[in-house]
Amino acid sequence: QVQLVESGGGLVQAGGSLRLSCAASGRTFRSMAWFRQAPRKEREFVAAISWSTTITNYADSVKGRFTISRDSATNTEYLQMNSLKPEDTAVYYCAASIVGNIGPSRYDYWGQGTQVTVSS
Repeated sequence: QVQLVESGGGLVQAGGSLRLSCAASGRTFRSMAWFRQAPRKEREFVAAISWSTTITNYADSVKGRFTISRDSATNTEYLQMNSLKPEDTAVYYCAASIVGNIGPSRYDYWGQGTQVTVSS
């Protein structure tokens, strides 16, 4: 059974940092990503990473502030979020691709999400 389990969300003040984790089990993937969905908004792509090459892709809104990484030994991806802004408030979802996609769509498995709240 494939599972993606996120952790690390919480409440932080603007300008602060958080690190999200997503542990994958049940199979291996060729890439993983993070998405987020704010209240009354559509889900949006945040970042993705290729498992073998570590090539990354970021949404313009988080470039220079967020860093995606992975630990192949533990099948875990991370999202280090710095200089957080109130507009980063959202539920953050982990996603995984069997074929290695690092674009903003076509992911095969999804986690349940973790809440990130940034206060002003």
